Amino acid sequence: MKRSDVMRRVRSVDTTPEMTVRRLTHALGYRYRLHKKDLPGKPDLVFASKKKVIFVNGCFWHGHQCKRGNRIPKTNREYWLKKIRGNVERDAANLKKLRLLGWSALTIWECETRDMAWLEKRISDFLDDG
Repeated sequence: MKRSDVMRRVRSVDTTPEMTVRRLTHALGYRYRLHKKDLPGKPDLVFASKKKVIFVNGCFWHGHQCKRGNRIPKTNREYWLKKIRGNVERDAANLKKLRLLGWSALTIWECETRDMAWLEKRISDFLDDG
């Protein structure tokens, strides 16, 4: 399959990790809104009454320091390094803007969605705090 075909299939919403977090959060009894465009970064889950948001980031796309996130394609390296660096910088700027608006944010990485017990505790701790 050509790279352009692969890239065309990459989704920005309703990804497998995002759906895992959404299902778990709902099962824990929390209710949320999705992808609010009026907040910096269009957070994946928005808990307006708590002024809290959750981002579910893909490790490769957002430059996580795990095994999957540290991979750089062998072809067109400079393009990918620039793209991922831009995503990391934009994510940091959006988190700063949210903090300035009085919102708390939690970032859940794709690699973290495999341990459901740990993920449940992390989400509950974040949403029950304050």
